[in-house]
Amino acid sequence: MPTPSVEDYLERIYELIQEKGYARVIDIASSLGIQSSSVTKMIQKLSEQEFLVYEKYRGLTLTPKGESIAQSVKSRHRKLEEFLRILGVAEGIIQKDIEGLEHYLSPETLQCIRDFVEFVQAHPDWQTRFKKYRQTEKNSR
Repeated sequence: MPTPSVEDYLERIYELIQEKGYARVIDIASSLGIQSSSVTKMIQKLSEQEFLVYEKYRGLTLTPKGESIAQSVKSRHRKLEEFLRILGVAEGIIQKDIEGLEHYLSPETLQCIRDFVEFVQAHPDWQTRFKKYRQTEKNSR
């Protein structure tokens, strides 16, 4: 089972490859706000664990194993975003909250959240009623 840090790196590498077609140490460091030397150490570790292939000065690519984990983390991230939006969490708070949640929820809880999000999306009247309820409750507090 990958650590939260490994998941974060794989997700960011996957996103960079999707956006730019490649991921370099400098891009990863910049996007995560950390030192290039720290990224290099983690990249070497991820390469040893066969999550990616790293060629010094040439860049890196995810292995099927690494890409599978990255896609799973990205999917989990999107569902949590949708869930928090349904609840009415402010956009500025969503990403911060997801970072605190996404690695620590059980697969069972995540499946319940996925089911809930899909239910609400299939029944937009439910979401409208929920928003109206929240607005009424806010006004009465």
